[in-house]
Amino acid sequence: MIALRKNVILRRRKAAVSKDACAPPREKEIIMADRDFSGIRACVFDAYGTLFDFASAAAGCSDVLEDKAATLTALWRDKQLQYSWLRAVQGRHADFWQVTGDALDFALEALGLRETGLREALMSFYLTLEAFPEVPQVLRSLKAAGLGTAILSNGSPPMLGVAVANAGLRDLLDHTLSVEEVGVYKPHPKVYQLAVDRLALAPGAILFLSSNAWDAYAASAFGLRVVWCNRYGQARERLPGAPDREIRSLTELPELVGA
Repeated sequence: MIALRKNVILRRRKAAVSKDACAPPREKEIIMADRDFSGIRACVFDAYGTLFDFASAAAGCSDVLEDKAATLTALWRDKQLQYSWLRAVQGRHADFWQVTGDALDFALEALGLRETGLREALMSFYLTLEAFPEVPQVLRSLKAAGLGTAILSNGSPPMLGVAVANAGLRDLLDHTLSVEEVGVYKPHPKVYQLAVDRLALAPGAILFLSSNAWDAYAASAFGLRVVWCNRYGQARERLPGAPDREIRSLTELPELVGA
């Protein structure tokens, strides 16, 4: 009788585990915590992929790239990030302009793209990436609500200066912060500390926004408040930290912070 009861209990436990494993994620796991942002004093943005559309560089050469534009964009971006992380681990820093060029050289060779002048054209378009359509109005709303605004980016100061000017965002940003000030790329804690130091605010008073999941998680682990702008429908990372909220576009930001 005891053995029979044990078998029944085990079957019930297995059924419960199987049911839980097949159940959809709970709502709180999808949208994360709906936390109060009333204490936020400034919004700090990642640049590439968050404010500026890195796909617009290849789009500028679509007449040459044709159906390879999307493939080039993805490979170029992946290598750009990989090279930044690998240089950080090796302690061999080079600025983001060099890293971006090195990543492009890899992507062009890998895809067999050898057209004369293509590299130069793509690098030129990368300097003047288009801002996502909602960005200017979102920044205006934040400024009107009395919130500070800043960029915190891997980009070098010249790269960021040209991108910000080209997009007409100079008057909408209080600070443009580059990792060149600390000599190491994200997600090193020194980068997020740079925002705390330059804005003279506690980490909990800064809301960081990034389209890169790894960046959002790292900023959260550091202690910043974080909204992950998941433009590209990425899966959640399995890393320390957890964004406070997940949105699909920056148009959702002003309402979150009462702007």
